Amino acid sequence: MTSNLPVPEISIRKMETKDIDRVSEIDQNSFSLPWPKSSFSFEIERNEASRAWVAETIETGNPPSIVGMLVTWMIVDELHIATLATDLAFRQQNIALKLMVNALCSAVSEGAQVSFLEVRRSNLAAQSLYQKLGYRQDGVRPHYYQDNHEDAILMSLRNIDPHVLEMLI
Repeated sequence: MTSNLPVPEISIRKMETKDIDRVSEIDQNSFSLPWPKSSFSFEIERNEASRAWVAETIETGNPPSIVGMLVTWMIVDELHIATLATDLAFRQQNIALKLMVNALCSAVSEGAQVSFLEVRRSNLAAQSLYQKLGYRQDGVRPHYYQDNHEDAILMSLRNIDPHVLEMLI
């Protein structure tokens, strides 16, 4: 489902504790195996490897509204994509792309050389996004997802180039 509203201006910032209810709502509406709120709390408050982001609208006269979220883990020189979701009403407006570019560029500034992720075999929209960013399929984790035993496609992005990424948005 996408909105017929004009594409909003988006700001990306670090996720904060005050964002957990909204982030959890987006997660619940996006996935058959959503994270519990406590996982988002852990990522923000206690996981030193975590890099958590939100995308929010910028509209004159209106308070910002969170419309997307991304949690990543920076482990040595690798950025692992843990979860990414956009509010149903704001899909297909490049919000996930902007979140990913922001996270990847930030990770490069911290020394990231490569990024990894798993994506459901049936999630063609996400696979298309990742391919646009330069991710390539590396393999398959058979029966990875607990809800329906769907396979996960393993993908990686090597030689992360912020200049190339920034041209995508």
